[in-house]
Amino acid sequence: MSELLLKVRGLRREFAHSGGFMGIRSGSFTALGGVDVDLMAGRTLGIVGESGSGKSTLARCIVRLTEPTAGSIEYRGEDVLAMGSADLKKFRRRVQMVFQDPYGSLNPRLTVGDAIDEPLRVHRLGGRGQRADRVVELLETVGLSADHRDRYPHEFSGGQRQRIGIARALAVEPELLIADEPVSALDVSVQAQVLNLLVELRETLGLSMLFIAHDLAVVEHIADDILVMKSGLVVEKGKAGEVVSAPKEAYTKALLAAVPGHWPDPAPGS
Repeated sequence: MSELLLKVRGLRREFAHSGGFMGIRSGSFTALGGVDVDLMAGRTLGIVGESGSGKSTLARCIVRLTEPTAGSIEYRGEDVLAMGSADLKKFRRRVQMVFQDPYGSLNPRLTVGDAIDEPLRVHRLGGRGQRADRVVELLETVGLSADHRDRYPHEFSGGQRQRIGIARALAVEPELLIADEPVSALDVSVQAQVLNLLVELRETLGLSMLFIAHDLAVVEHIADDILVMKSGLVVEKGKAGEVVSAPKEAYTKALLAAVPGHWPDPAPGS
C-alpha cells in the first residue's frame, strides 16, 4: 500500500469583498467551501474545474502562499498549518510549485542560470561549482542546453520558459510537484510537449504530483485520480479512467462534453 502523502480536510478560504462607500469592505467571497484531498505517494491527482472553481486557491493554500480560513493540511502526518518559518522552509523544499504563467513566474532581471540556482542557494545545497553543475543538469533534464544558462527569460518562448520553471522547481529535489495550470498559457502545439515532459519526469524521478487544469482531456492524459471542483467544492472524485468513462455528476459530464473527441452517451431511443 502506498503511503498517504498529503491529507487535506475541510479546507476553507474566504476573501473579503472590497467596494461600497469609500472602498469599505463588505461581506466575503468563499473560494473554498470545505475541501478534502487525499494524495498517495507516487501518484498523480488531477484537479479539474472551470475558472473560479477554487483550484488555484487550493494549491496556494497547500503550500501556504495563501493562508486558509479553516481546515487542516497534513504532509506525511505533519501539521502544515502549525509549522513555523524553519519547518515551513523545509516543507517547501519537499513541495514545489510550477505556476501557470511562464512569463510572470521568472524574474526578468536574472539569467536562466541564476533563476535555477536561486533555490539551491536559499536552501544551501552545494558549493558554487556543484550548483553550477546542477543547473546544467537540470537544463538538460527539461530538454534545454547548457548554453541557455546565460540568457534571460525574454529570449525564450512560452514553452521554453515553462521548461525553465519546471527545472527551477526540480532543483531542490522535491517529493511533490504542484503544477498549477502549467500548459494553459501555451500554444496547443506546445502543450503536449510539456505534458509529456512532466509524465517523463514523474516516472524517472518518482515524483508525486498535483496537476491542476480546466481541461479534462489534459488531466486525463497525466492523472491517476481525478478530483472535480465547482464553486469551491468537490463535486466528484475517483480513478481517472472511471471519472472520464462514467462520470456521475452533470457538471463533470458537461466538462467532458466540451473535450474534442468525447461525446455524451446518447439518450435511450435517440
